[in-house]
Amino acid sequence: MIYTASYSSPFGDMLLAQKDGVLVGLWFEGQKYYGAAISDAVPKDDDKTSVKVKRWLDRYFAGQKPDAAELALAPAGSDFRQAVWAVLREIPYGKTISYGDIARMLAKRKGLAWVSARVVGGAVAHNPVSVIIPCHRVVGSDGKLTGYAGGIDKKIKLLEMEGIDITMFKDARRASKGAV
Repeated sequence: MIYTASYSSPFGDMLLAQKDGVLVGLWFEGQKYYGAAISDAVPKDDDKTSVKVKRWLDRYFAGQKPDAAELALAPAGSDFRQAVWAVLREIPYGKTISYGDIARMLAKRKGLAWVSARVVGGAVAHNPVSVIIPCHRVVGSDGKLTGYAGGIDKKIKLLEMEGIDITMFKDARRASKGAV
């Protein structure tokens, strides 16, 4: 059985999903792929896992740097997506990495000559555990703040909250002016 709970973040409401005490999803309301891979979920805001995740999120949004390793995570995805999400978990708080960097890391780890940054981007976009698996820290190799399933406005807010100067990214000022 999958249980869901709501969380009100400073950047919008979120839905978390857990199964057997393990977090399987965390999405901003209305984000791309919202609630993907969960069906027949039952709302349950006060179970032990939901409370633990909410406390982690409270600390994160308070500017602390909680470790994702504190939480049991089990996002559903292919082996390739799992490998990409593992790299995302390695990105330190307040730092960014490009899709191309991730592709090069994966190629090296898997002993491949090349991995497509575009395919990496698809895996990043399908990350079902927003914020905790920090896909918002991935930027374009060309210095642009590229897409975020939760919306570019939320990506900018998350990066700024982590102390990242977004003015170093091309088109960041224009994107932030359109931010909600």
